Amino acid sequence: MTPWQRLVGGRPIVTRLVVTVVLSMAVVLAVVSTFIYSRVAFALDRQLESDLGTVSDAAVARVERGDAPPPAAHDEVWQTYTTTGRLLDSSNGSSAPVVGAAAVRGLGAAPAELDVGTFLPVPDRAYRLRLTRVSTPEGERVLAVGLDRSRHDEALRELLLQLVLGGALTLVAAAVVGYRTARAALRPVHDYRVAVDSMHEDPGGRLPVDEERGDELTRLGHTFNGLLAQIEAAQLRERSFLADASHELRTPLSLLAAEIEWARHRPRSPAEVAEVLESLQSQVGRLVELSNALLDLEELRSGAAVAVPEEMDLRRWLHEVVGRFERTADGQGRRLRVDAPAAVVRVDRRWLEMAVTNLVSNALRHGEGAVSVIASLHDGLLRLEVHDEGAGFPDSVRHRAFDRFARADESRSTRGSGLGLSLVRAVAETLGGSVRIEDPGTAATAGGGATVVLEVPVAGVAEVAAPPVVVRGSAPATAPDQPG
Repeated sequence: MTPWQRLVGGRPIVTRLVVTVVLSMAVVLAVVSTFIYSRVAFALDRQLESDLGTVSDAAVARVERGDAPPPAAHDEVWQTYTTTGRLLDSSNGSSAPVVGAAAVRGLGAAPAELDVGTFLPVPDRAYRLRLTRVSTPEGERVLAVGLDRSRHDEALRELLLQLVLGGALTLVAAAVVGYRTARAALRPVHDYRVAVDSMHEDPGGRLPVDEERGDELTRLGHTFNGLLAQIEAAQLRERSFLADASHELRTPLSLLAAEIEWARHRPRSPAEVAEVLESLQSQVGRLVELSNALLDLEELRSGAAVAVPEEMDLRRWLHEVVGRFERTADGQGRRLRVDAPAAVVRVDRRWLEMAVTNLVSNALRHGEGAVSVIASLHDGLLRLEVHDEGAGFPDSVRHRAFDRFARADESRSTRGSGLGLSLVRAVAETLGGSVRIEDPGTAATAGGGATVVLEVPVAGVAEVAAPPVVVRGSAPATAPDQPG
């Protein structure tokens, strides 16, 4: 773990943000303050050295001529030493040297500068000295000329104090502003957490989104609310599905148990046994149909179904699929009508066949009169219309016709799983298409009855030889209207 992680790890986000802001501001202030201080100190040092050079040069010139140095101002000092470090003369008459003998003895041919007195703590006197070897009539001498450094150091100390105080106040202000800003920015997160905690008691609750903010957290709240709405809708659908599935399974299972119990109650004649077996076969068939429909629907809804396009003769394939219902239509005294273009298309045959089978089966089970299956191709879409001449979809069912187990109340006792149209919608979504119910008069088969339109994208359309339109069933055929 890094030092930064040890410092902020496990702490609230607000605390981490404030610490980050304060430390970042401290680094910036340190860099800026160092720059300002160094620039001011450099400027003051240059001025002090310039003044010292002027005074020192004038004093050296007089001493070299054999004269005494000029009178020292109140902020100046000069002293004359032998090369061994012994004090000879002083501007203030003091016998105390301002520089040590070692510094005088160690002076080379070039002048040297040194500071006398500390920066902190504040001394009584502080000087900037220049030591110069001077040739006089009396011999080699060392002239020490100094300027009072008190004002120079006082200016730097005042600047340093101002920088420290200003930096401290800036850090405090940054901490306060950062804390308040972070708290205000993260307030929605706290509100969201409280709302989520309360959803244990109210599963239908939503996050309190402040529309006036209009920031990323607002959009996040809307996204989560959309997700919660989807979850709630999914839960409602699942509860409805379980209720309907239990109802659908309970009826055939109860009938099976009753039939078996009736058969075991006393010895039965061969005719009675055959009747019971036929009833059992019917109920088992209903269970198998329901189970297969549920498995197919789950495969489609879960995304496990993969569309595998293959080429097929559209007209021939549609005749084969609809032709499987010929016996059922004959038994009901109804006819089947197929109208499809002569074309070869690429589409997933398995799932499309399941959709058409469910549409035709639904029309024969719940509709009346002739059942028309009309196919057309337009702009890369295969359009399939299945139409019957019955009463159409009741208003109470129309808006939920493609839901699972969606059936009219009066058809609860009829055979069928109630999953047919739900499977059709799942197939359409898997193939990238759509399915809808069209009002009478808007479809190619204008008139009364129910019309379900399935549209799926196809590829590789190619024309083939066109066989005639086929009409199957025991009722008399009529000339079909061509789709527009």
